[in-house]
Amino acid sequence: MTPADMAALHGRCFTTPRPWSAAEIAALQADPFCFCLQRDGGFLIGRVVAGEAELLTLAVAPEARRQGLGRALLTGFLAESARRGAEQAFLEVTAENDPALALYAAGGFAQAGRRRGYYRRADGSALDALVLARAVSADDLRLT
Repeated sequence: MTPADMAALHGRCFTTPRPWSAAEIAALQADPFCFCLQRDGGFLIGRVVAGEAELLTLAVAPEARRQGLGRALLTGFLAESARRGAEQAFLEVTAENDPALALYAAGGFAQAGRRRGYYRRADGSALDALVLARAVSADDLRLT
């Protein structure tokens, strides 16, 4: 998947937060701390710095949802994060994204914080972000 393909898919998946451009995705791919996982119908971009992993985005095509693709990408994120020496993993998700919250809870993430009014919808209204976290361990390497 090229950055343009990824941006097109990201645009199909997100309105809040706003979708990322091909240039933004390409810049992240060029960052030595970042990694990208791709599967047919989806991708994930993560970053590991100083023992902390951050799931930057996970996008699954609407027609490919509820088939285990998100779970596979999340499992891959945890394994790659462990390989890169992460001890903690974090992510941020809109408080109203129930499918994503269920996926992350199933992956062992729990709420570590709330950023009130962090996101803005297209109409200007505010939306909270939840910060989720979990430990990363050698066990995560065995899941892939």
